[in-house]
Amino acid sequence: MIKIICIGKLKENYLKELINDYQKRINKYHKLEIIELKDSNILEEKKEILKCINTNDYIISLCIEGKEVSTIELKDKINNLLLTGNSNITFIIGGSDGLDNEIKEISNEKLSFSHLTFPHGLFRGILLEQIYRVFKILNNESYHK
Repeated sequence: MIKIICIGKLKENYLKELINDYQKRINKYHKLEIIELKDSNILEEKKEILKCINTNDYIISLCIEGKEVSTIELKDKINNLLLTGNSNITFIIGGSDGLDNEIKEISNEKLSFSHLTFPHGLFRGILLEQIYRVFKILNNESYHK
């Protein structure tokens, strides 16, 4: 399973529609769960995130100091993790103050999609689009470039 743990609930209908659309698309290929946690202070967010993580999860924290990868590198990473089948792939998107260092330290990887700052709801859509693109590539299906 792929899990996305994110801080904050979406308020904008256009973002809800975007997320729902990509969630449906991805679920045709692989089970996807999105866990929305309450926007709070960074320590409370850390506690709530830790409650959602299983010991066998492969944790990928999304943060600015993470490694930037191409779509193909992300595809290879996800494919390799799915082939081993030993763990959930868990992406974590922090709140407005970012992620607590403890979350980053327990992560198997830290990824950055850019040095730019994105609104969290929009970034959730960007992450989902990339995951969808990964599955299209893995299944040798065409997808616009």
